[in-house]
Amino acid sequence: MSRADAIVLIAYLAGMLALGVYYMRRNTNLKQMFAAGHQSPWWVAGLSGFMTMFSAGTFVVWGGLAYRSGLVAVAVNMAYGVAALLAGAFLAGRWRALGVESPAQYVRLRFGESAVQLYLWAMMLFRLIGSGIALYALAVLLCVLVPLEPGHLLRDPATGNLSVTFAVIAFGAVIVLYTMLGGLWAVLMTDVMQFIILNLAVLITVVLILARLGGVEGFAHRVPANFFALTNDDYGWWFIAAWTAIHFFMIGGEWAFVQRFLSVPTPRDARRSAWLFGGLYLISPLFWLLPPMLYRAIDPAADPEQAYMLAAQAVLPTGMLGLVLAAMFSATASLISGQLNVFAGALTPMFVRGEGDARAVRVGRLVTIVLGLFLTIVGVAIPLLGGAEKVIVAATSLLVVPLVAPSVWGFFSDRVDQRSAWLTVIAAAALGLFLRYLITPAGPLGGVAALQPLQHWAAGAGILIDVIVGVGVPMLVLGAYHLLSRRAAPGVARIAALPPATIDETSAGGASDAPRIVALTVGASGLMLWLTALTASAEDRGVLFPTGAVLVVLALFSEWLGRRAARRAGMEARHGEAV
Repeated sequence: MSRADAIVLIAYLAGMLALGVYYMRRNTNLKQMFAAGHQSPWWVAGLSGFMTMFSAGTFVVWGGLAYRSGLVAVAVNMAYGVAALLAGAFLAGRWRALGVESPAQYVRLRFGESAVQLYLWAMMLFRLIGSGIALYALAVLLCVLVPLEPGHLLRDPATGNLSVTFAVIAFGAVIVLYTMLGGLWAVLMTDVMQFIILNLAVLITVVLILARLGGVEGFAHRVPANFFALTNDDYGWWFIAAWTAIHFFMIGGEWAFVQRFLSVPTPRDARRSAWLFGGLYLISPLFWLLPPMLYRAIDPAADPEQAYMLAAQAVLPTGMLGLVLAAMFSATASLISGQLNVFAGALTPMFVRGEGDARAVRVGRLVTIVLGLFLTIVGVAIPLLGGAEKVIVAATSLLVVPLVAPSVWGFFSDRVDQRSAWLTVIAAAALGLFLRYLITPAGPLGGVAALQPLQHWAAGAGILIDVIVGVGVPMLVLGAYHLLSRRAAPGVARIAALPPATIDETSAGGASDAPRIVALTVGASGLMLWLTALTASAEDRGVLFPTGAVLVVLALFSEWLGRRAARRAGMEARHGEAV
């Protein structure tokens, strides 16, 4: 990584911190800090949900699959789009119509205090440890590109590169600071900025690689014949259907996504945000998985997990690699900041019952810092865990859906209650523990002869176990409970007694900021491309200069939209005061 690349990455990180500072003044109460006052534009919430699905691991795992198997990776990722569209049709609007301020409040009212404690602590543990793992993966990707001279303070003697520990702490500090200062507004707006940076970095990489290969035809002639098949033996249509089912519950019920549905003004906006999320995931995987696919035509013997970064290094001029690193940071930061904000929002009301707004916001920021410190420590400790993080990831894949399924089921059945929520989690955990650990060759029941056929089946079942445990068991338990129960759950009346959903009008300018944030990000990116083009080859300048010009024009248009929205908001505010 050159000095110019480092400058681009540092400038991007500084921009994220600046957004956190800017939105700090909007966080006058907990509704603003953790629900954006229900004022987020639907398209901002949709882009934020889209980015929340990304992490640095996305580039490694799905980039590696795209390099090895081509369009199979695209088909698997399009399942997220189908899941989000279904969540928009059946769940997103229902969440916003409830009148709750957070998903934790819904669980508390609908299923009781013990259920919210179960959901909060179990899901928070899984997700924060998962966020720490993602932070570590991001640091590893960066440090490989930053060799340092012997004796440098930040050098890791074992690798000769930038210390992974330092990178974890630095990246974690940036994410925690902007989330803590700016609350959900900062999370949403940085997600918009991250969406732009991610797609710009991918666009430039794709165009330059295609130019090197001689266009699409040159690419098609250099890859295996089955590279454009949508499925293979490991990832068939049944896998994709199961993947869709699992993520329907995740997107429709997991708190980080639900928070986006609650941040918008109306149920219609919530549905539109989910549909935007889904639509993007139906069309964008082909685009952002193209770099590793194209790199297969350049180097068929590369490490698949490094294919994404190798593709960027192969074609990008000085300074542009920093943009790709910024895109990878964007993906991970979106995942982590969303988890931080939603769990801080769930914990903070426990410490500020009936107290003033100013103190509540201070406590919310302190809780965010504590949670951020925890996940950063996890990231630093990953090399010391000895594989324990794999257990957490496996437990997450098995238990997230059972944790959120009762919430989703509760929209359609008035009989599921606190007991059904506990039964669902216990049944799924018991079966998952049995299939994943107890009957494995190394497990305590691995030597039982009668269990050998089941052991062999489980060893090759793959995601089918996740579907059985994560979707099948919750549906059976909740369905049976609905049929056998003879009375409505008490939580149904508590939900019905809520006042209608409202919008916090104390900081109405937040929505009009979105186009101006887009303008600033796009305009700065366009200027950066022009600066990069000054030292690029003649062939690369033919791409960078026109692209920069288009971005600058788009930035001016977005700024005009922002000014127009601000004037409209001002007129509405004055009209309200007059009335």
